[in-house]
Amino acid sequence: MVGQKAVKDALRQHQIELPSWAFGNSGTRFKVFGQPGVPRDPYEKADDAAQVHKYTGVAPVMAVHIPWDKVDDYAALSAHAHGNGIKIGAVNANVFQDDDYKLGSICNPDPRVRKKALAHLLECVDIMDATGSRDLKLWFADGTNYPGQDDIAARQDRLAEALAAVYARLGDGQRMLLEYKLFEPSFYTTDVPDWGTALLHCQALGDKAQVVVDTGHHAPGVNIEFIVALLLKAGKLGGFDFNSRFYADDDLMVGAADPFQLFRIMHEVVKAAALYAGQPPEITATGAGAQASAAAARANGPGIAFMLDQCHNIEPKIPAQIRSVMNVQEAVAKALLVDGEALRAAQLAGDVLEANAVLMDAYNTDVRPLLAELREEMGLAPDPVRAYLASGYAEKIVSERIGGSAAGWGA
Repeated sequence: MVGQKAVKDALRQHQIELPSWAFGNSGTRFKVFGQPGVPRDPYEKADDAAQVHKYTGVAPVMAVHIPWDKVDDYAALSAHAHGNGIKIGAVNANVFQDDDYKLGSICNPDPRVRKKALAHLLECVDIMDATGSRDLKLWFADGTNYPGQDDIAARQDRLAEALAAVYARLGDGQRMLLEYKLFEPSFYTTDVPDWGTALLHCQALGDKAQVVVDTGHHAPGVNIEFIVALLLKAGKLGGFDFNSRFYADDDLMVGAADPFQLFRIMHEVVKAAALYAGQPPEITATGAGAQASAAAARANGPGIAFMLDQCHNIEPKIPAQIRSVMNVQEAVAKALLVDGEALRAAQLAGDVLEANAVLMDAYNTDVRPLLAELREEMGLAPDPVRAYLASGYAEKIVSERIGGSAAGWGA
């Protein structure tokens, strides 16, 4: 059984990455609802991200999206983030919002369009160099809507060619994270539709290519923790995009739809010693299988990027991200409380009910008092949301951010 001190120590080490775009205005295909005080540029996004870290203590990284977060001087943006106590994280490429990409980007049958898309991806690596970012995150809307529209195999060849060119440009300590998505916007085929396709391409490229699991990018009923477990065993899980879904890619706050799923995912991460680089053995499940997974995870290099990827359509931006960080922390705390030895013993004995009971005991534990105690030990308020709301920051940005264009989808 893992003690509370070990659980707290692990929670202090575990970091959650924030998405810059979640601070801007967003919505559905029907309507984007604007909110007062929304950032107008990446610098103000960094200011808001710093607030999430200020009250949670575990969110010191903000991912950026290019060109949504395009600036003249990326080193200056990085310095501004550092001045706020955070840093720039993953650089997310955007090859899906230009008219040229109607038939795809790097998989497009037109070599001119493919060249344009590749140039943008290489530009994103330049931005990584300027900001000190570790990860290049790639998601492609490429696909087809009708049978016969394009050659499926040829599109995979184009994809592999572009990925190889980007991979060759990566520097020391940099990674390429390939994200998959079942559908949307393409309806017949998507060029990277599942974890198997992403894994095949990453394995062909090498150690710097890893797979991203977005929890909203699966068909109903898909066992996501199974995917996580296998990617961990292969040493190919590079990151998460955490959110919740009821129907498709809803991008709701993580843990809102299925907190039990989030717990099950984090159980696999903890069991594989992949919660953070150097996770100690005392908070790792026992057993040969678990140890093999742990060894693969440790060989994975700098560790997994635990990033939020959410669009807060009607809820306030900063409190929503604080809540999401807290939801992830609760799932992690419960995963850390799983009695690994008891679980392994029940599994080896074929005791179905006892094995399930061990897992459920941890999940049903109310970890909120433990987390509140941890925050106080870290010099933070026990309730981050209430502390933020009482700070006056929300009123301050509403009064100060007058004029200009609010950040949002495409800006």
